[in-house]
Amino acid sequence: MTSSTREREPRPDDAEFRSYYGRPVIKRPIWHVPHMPAYLYLGGLSGASSLMAVLARATGRPRLARTTRIAAAAGAAGGTVLLIAELGRPTRFLNMLRMFKPSSPMSVGSWILAAQGGLSAAAAASAVTGILPAAGDAAALATAVTGPLTATYTAVLVADTAVPAWHAGYRELPFLFAGSALASAGAVAMLTTPRADADPARAVAVLGAAAETAAATMLERRLGLVGEPYREGRAGRLLSAARALTAGGGLLALLAGRSRAATVASGLALTAGALCTRFGILEAGRASAADPKYTVVPQRERLDASAVR
Repeated sequence: MTSSTREREPRPDDAEFRSYYGRPVIKRPIWHVPHMPAYLYLGGLSGASSLMAVLARATGRPRLARTTRIAAAAGAAGGTVLLIAELGRPTRFLNMLRMFKPSSPMSVGSWILAAQGGLSAAAAASAVTGILPAAGDAAALATAVTGPLTATYTAVLVADTAVPAWHAGYRELPFLFAGSALASAGAVAMLTTPRADADPARAVAVLGAAAETAAATMLERRLGLVGEPYREGRAGRLLSAARALTAGGGLLALLAGRSRAATVASGLALTAGALCTRFGILEAGRASAADPKYTVVPQRERLDASAVR
């Protein structure tokens, strides 16, 4: 063993956080890029678009209802394809549907995604072809239940892991995902619906942008040490870009009714912001799993607090 090799090796004294030689305590998430972040984005888009479609239909806005039904179906289909690609083989997704396990977020999520995909496809097909309109309306109405679940269950999925940055954010992540999903759906609806019929889409985009920004701010502030990965490194850069794009897109959405250029700029900024949010959250989870201090320090603090009590 050379002297240079000895200098590079970690020593017991270097393990400041009482991990084994400073090595990671848990394995890094093996989810792939861009499969998983894109899947999270499309699931949110599908879920929020379904809810918008139901509200548009109920308020007599057929054009908006049609475009949001199509967006919901496309998002669910694309998300399913990406999830299957992430799993490696289609049979693995089908195997998850062989039984329903309420204690498993992955099992529940698979059934939610399957139901959302089938119902949104039926609703969109009816809207495009005009065939069986009553059945299409019934399917769309059912997505008022599966849609919000599709938009937020992925937050539960990532939080129900040992990854510190995700697990510690279990309170805020559902609201962050929900806000990002609303912003995404509003953006797509603005881009695909005539401005005269897109007022509700602009309102949803603004609401989603505000909710996403508020939830992201609360997430980073509450987590303390474990929130560092959301502010530093690649994840920090992505999430900083997400905040800027989301805030800018939300402000532009207020002007989108007056100008097609503002509509396009707002829709693209919100879409880019939503994607940066998903990619940033994945990177933050990876960084927190790779550094042992985010696992060991909170554990030691809880043990010390318990000993004091």
